[in-house]
Amino acid sequence: MLFETIPLPKDMPRPPETVLVNITPQETRVAVLEENKMCELHIERNSGHSLVGNIYLGLVRRVLPGMQSAFIDIGLERAAFLHIMDIIEQRQNPDSHQRIEHVLFEGQTVLVQVIKDPINSKGARLSTQISLAGRFLVHLPQDEHIGISQRIDKEDDRNLLRQRLNNLLPENACHGYIIRTSAETATDAELQADIDYLTKVWRNIQAQAKVSAPETLLYEDLPLVLRVLRDMFNDNTREILVDSRRNFERMQQFAQLYVQNAADKLQLFKGERPLFETFGVEHEIAYALHPRVNLNFGSYLIIETTEAMTTIDVNTGGFVGAKNFDETVFKTNLEACHAIARELRLRNLGGIIIIDFIDMMLEEHQEAVLQELAKALSFDRTRVTLNGFTSLGLVELTRKRSRESLQQVLCEPCLTCQGRGSLKTAQTLCYEIQREIVRESRRFEVREFRIIASPQVIDLFLDEESQSLAMLIDFIGKPISLAVESSYSQEQYDIVLM
Repeated sequence: MLFETIPLPKDMPRPPETVLVNITPQETRVAVLEENKMCELHIERNSGHSLVGNIYLGLVRRVLPGMQSAFIDIGLERAAFLHIMDIIEQRQNPDSHQRIEHVLFEGQTVLVQVIKDPINSKGARLSTQISLAGRFLVHLPQDEHIGISQRIDKEDDRNLLRQRLNNLLPENACHGYIIRTSAETATDAELQADIDYLTKVWRNIQAQAKVSAPETLLYEDLPLVLRVLRDMFNDNTREILVDSRRNFERMQQFAQLYVQNAADKLQLFKGERPLFETFGVEHEIAYALHPRVNLNFGSYLIIETTEAMTTIDVNTGGFVGAKNFDETVFKTNLEACHAIARELRLRNLGGIIIIDFIDMMLEEHQEAVLQELAKALSFDRTRVTLNGFTSLGLVELTRKRSRESLQQVLCEPCLTCQGRGSLKTAQTLCYEIQREIVRESRRFEVREFRIIASPQVIDLFLDEESQSLAMLIDFIGKPISLAVESSYSQEQYDIVLM
């Protein structure tokens, strides 16, 4: 069972979804609720919306043979990154082992698409394989392959969809497509409309590329308010509530043209309280920024994220409700599976994720927990790969990362602790200040020292550390005065030589 890949079930019945669309002049927020619990949150701000899907006429700025990569200018603050494996020629023939310096050269213009947003200090990641998403199909204009969503797992259904699409395409068609899950219920007319729309978009991109200067944006993906209908709407969507009349009408028009089944599910929210407050979403957002996630009966998760990975620790806490310890652990781990899957979607955690379940002695319990976790992860729209227990009893999974996590969108590093997540105590600072005064007294001949610090540090000098301060005054033979600066953080202080 060690390190084996656990397949995620593809035929799990999805719970009904309610989609909430909150729109202000500054940002659009979309929350997806399953069984009245928020499991996804998408935020697009006017000042920094996602670039994934955008197509640019890029300019090769630098080729790095040693890394088999290149930096491409697309008009952003930081140059974007293109790896040899994301170049269309290499993707189509992975055994060719082409070198990037034989494909690209500095000063060359190249058509590229953003596949990952800039994250932290990393620039956007690019691909030269263009894909254009429609309602039922993804158009691959540089390919001839017809692929089918992995969620459609019955071979008869896959063959039927492939045949239907081939019948709609013109003879000698040289473009490829990926058939999305939503195509299972689409009519031939709807599929044909998708083909015509995507073909027109590609022709417009080609025409613009011929006359545009390098670093020009040629195609921008739909705004979030419309991607809700294209990408999130499905047969399990119960309703889509929108709190902006203008955008509600805009979504209605788009739905009638491209997603007709969604038109009946759209509703204009007219409640007295704000939409997100009515459904408790604001509270859920605040809760999702905390490392601790409480489960039932006193058990909890601790979620910690670093640049390289995310670790999730499962704890029983005060839960002692089962008949014996093994059953307590087993029940806690089973409940944690669903909470973990939900938090991954809600916080949009990506990359390597390590889960430390509570140790289970019975192998059947371990197997049952893995299967429960696989079921819970199967509802994720983002690609997830789940592995079994390692020799250390940890479960490893990977989740595709294409945009910033919720914390990266809403938060910034603490200026006080500089990202450490903790502060020096007031007592530590008192001793640090005293050592610095001793050093300064040996270097400079001054009349007096003045300590300017936060209220917590000054209070400690006046109370518990008053004796050590008096001893310091005797030792250096100079008076020391104290001054409170309420705007200082606990770690800030100044020593003034007078």
